[in-house]
Amino acid sequence: MTTPSRLPEPYGQGGGANLADILERVLDKGVVIAGDIRINLLDIELLTIKLRLVVASVDKAKEMGIDWWESDPALSSRARRDELARENAELRERLARLEELGLESRHAQEEGP
Repeated sequence: MTTPSRLPEPYGQGGGANLADILERVLDKGVVIAGDIRINLLDIELLTIKLRLVVASVDKAKEMGIDWWESDPALSSRARRDELARENAELRERLARLEELGLESRHAQEEGP
C-alpha cells in the first residue's frame, strides 16, 4: 500500500501568515546588512563604497540610538518647525544688529565735525 505524497501548498495559501510572522520578527529584533565595495587598479584604491542597511521597527531603531529622521526637516514636521524657529531667531538678531548699526551711524552724522 502506498501513501500519497504531500505536495507543497501553492503560493498565497498560508504564506501570508508566515510572511507576517517573519516580518514581525525582523522588525522586532532588527537586521543589519553590511558590505564594502572596493575598486582597485594596480594596487591603487580608486573607489570604496561602504553599504550599511538596518531594517528594524521605529521603536527598535530608537532603542539602538538611531533617530536621524526626527531631526531631518524633510521627514519631520517638528524638525521643520524647529529649523524655522532657529532661522527666525537668527534673522531677528541680524535685523537688531543692523538697526543698531544704522542708529549709530545716524548719530555720528548728526553730531558731525
